[in-house]
Amino acid sequence: MTALPILPPLTALILFAVWSLLLVSTIGIWRVSQLLTGRVPKGGFTPGAPHGSDAYWRLNRAHVNSVENLPVFGAIVLSGVVLQVQDPLFLTLPTVVIAARVFQSLVHIASGTQFATLFRFSFYLVQVLCMFAMAGCILATTGIQLPL
Repeated sequence: MTALPILPPLTALILFAVWSLLLVSTIGIWRVSQLLTGRVPKGGFTPGAPHGSDAYWRLNRAHVNSVENLPVFGAIVLSGVVLQVQDPLFLTLPTVVIAARVFQSLVHIASGTQFATLFRFSFYLVQVLCMFAMAGCILATTGIQLPL
């Protein structure tokens, strides 16, 4: 078994953005196909309201969740890069975040069962913990200590 290649933090950030773009592109392709085949009338996609199949709606939610987390991840990565953080943990964790993000999205799209939801949450928890740890690395580099 080969180890996951460690990506530079900015590469992981770009991949996170690309993943979000792939998800929204998939939504766009689905919508266009629905319009072209006449399955959905023009204007038939009500913003913010569930429409389409369960799998389509899970894809929609996976995209929204990805976009919601991208700015937080971006702020942390960019701050660390600007401050030239060289902590090995900071340099490694963005790879874990992007891998967990992709797996979370794929599980989200694949199933809405209770087991899948718990599995998906575990991938989300990994991302959140990694981002907290990355932020901690940045703060430690700058000499700021949180009263935890």
